[in-house]
Amino acid sequence: MRLLPAIGSLRRLPSVCSWCRNIHTDIQTSFSPDLVTKDKYNGITVDLNITQSLTSEEFRTILSDSIQKWRNQGMSAIWIKVPILQSHLIPEAANQGFEFHHAEHHHSLLKLWLQEDKEDLTPRFATHQVGVSGLVIREDTGQVLAIQDRNSQFNLWKFPGGLSNLEEDIGDTAVREVFEETGIKSEFLSMLALRQQHKQPGAFGRSDIFILCRLRPLTFDIRPCSREIKACQWMDIADVQKRSGFSAFMRKVTGMAMYGIKHGFQDLDIKYEEMESVYKGLRYKLYHRPVPSDTQISSTARVKTSDEGKHGAVDPRQGCTDPLLCTARGATVGPNCFVSVSRSKHLTSFNSQNPARRPLESMTFL
Repeated sequence: MRLLPAIGSLRRLPSVCSWCRNIHTDIQTSFSPDLVTKDKYNGITVDLNITQSLTSEEFRTILSDSIQKWRNQGMSAIWIKVPILQSHLIPEAANQGFEFHHAEHHHSLLKLWLQEDKEDLTPRFATHQVGVSGLVIREDTGQVLAIQDRNSQFNLWKFPGGLSNLEEDIGDTAVREVFEETGIKSEFLSMLALRQQHKQPGAFGRSDIFILCRLRPLTFDIRPCSREIKACQWMDIADVQKRSGFSAFMRKVTGMAMYGIKHGFQDLDIKYEEMESVYKGLRYKLYHRPVPSDTQISSTARVKTSDEGKHGAVDPRQGCTDPLLCTARGATVGPNCFVSVSRSKHLTSFNSQNPARRPLESMTFL
């Protein structure tokens, strides 16, 4: 009789164990549908930013099952956006083959390529950084604005500039950087040149694109940033070509400035036009050299009778006897004449022997 209470307790044990077992089978075995999106490249993105924190064990189980399911469904890749406060999940993902794609601010993005028999086609993140410099030219005095960085390892003069901010237009970057470093207010006119450099020090392993913009000064009193700038001055362009302390980039660019002041910048400027994007509601800036109008093209394709009589042969088999004068008047020149015309009626340079020394797009070949 004394054993009956104990036996009754044993009989109740299975119901208790069954209850515990129900708790464990209630554990989540897949990602919630509101966390998962599919992209047009057949990839899956799991955004953990919009869920409660998972334990490492829960995440490991869910991820393993999901990888198998999505691989069987022929998905191409899995992306997992991990909030910084859930970084304890990253080792679990790494153990199942995930690697970092990028990390920024308060999250990291992990990636797993699922199609093991095919090349990984996922794009790398941010292959380049973009810097912008402002060539501020005083055309009335023949001067440019030059600076020396306080923290640079090179004791060289340069143009003010810096890295472009996210979603900042090129021209806006140039104007902002010039003002921050020198106190000079300016106006964006055009893009002049683009430099690409790989293995750029300090670029976190990225390549560097550096864009030179032409600016017009709106103020002239220099107020340099004492934290960044060691020296700043309006400098005669001719001095840059004569003095030491200037890089090859500076000499090349100031040579362009000298040409522009003397002949006009129409042969140098790369300007933009705003265009409508294929993406609804978006617009972009397309930078390009001006395309000659139909009038300009036709003026180089035919010769007026008056010019033929005045300037000798214009037969393309023989060439013009006076190519300098003919081209200045807009006449067609022969196969031995190579010229660069900045305006339809204004000759800026001429080389009858070595066309390779002139930019290809600025020559007329017949």
